Amino acid sequence: MLLVKVLKPEYSVEALTLFIKQTLGELFVDSSSPTMPEIYTDTMNKIPLTFVLSVGADPLQNLIRLSKEKGKKQEDVSIISLGQGQGPPALRAIEASTKDGKWVILQNCHLGRSFLPTLEKKMEEINESSEIHVDFRLFLTVMPCDYFPVSILQNSLKVTSEPPRGIKANLKKLINNVNWGDTDEQKTFAFNLCMFHAIVLERRKFGSLGWNILYDFNESDL
Repeated sequence: MLLVKVLKPEYSVEALTLFIKQTLGELFVDSSSPTMPEIYTDTMNKIPLTFVLSVGADPLQNLIRLSKEKGKKQEDVSIISLGQGQGPPALRAIEASTKDGKWVILQNCHLGRSFLPTLEKKMEEINESSEIHVDFRLFLTVMPCDYFPVSILQNSLKVTSEPPRGIKANLKKLINNVNWGDTDEQKTFAFNLCMFHAIVLERRKFGSLGWNILYDFNESDL
């Protein structure tokens, strides 16, 4: 492994992966990430679930699928993408949902910098209140930034959402998240789409060699 590092440094990751696989086992290099239902079991009505995003990751579709599995109707889930002017609607949605037991998904919290102090204060009120509906859930998605309130991170369940590395890892993740259909033709078509998506996602790391602009391919594109 040291020789590979010296002679062919571009293969260092592959050499390290092979070394771990041979010494510790394949589980340590090929482990699957927890599913959304597994993550949901750890959530509470007063503790938000915060997704710390990376480029190419988008948990929205998985959250929508989870809401359907939990019997939530479309009107029971408020999806708001933060930005200019979206702070007051987000605050109203949280206040209403805490009473009705609905879900609120606030996307791209890093884009609503002026709203974050208000959200921090609202979370403190929720933690101190004894009248929060037991079915209420708050989901936050945010890119890493230095102005996101530390108190929200400390008092929330945090999940790092990253795109899978490699075509095989991407396919294994999609197997559990795609409706494969009933007929052989539908299953073949679905697999071709997943394979194409995995190749496109892996191709991103080539930068301008692969694309004229940098585009964030994620599960929404699939």
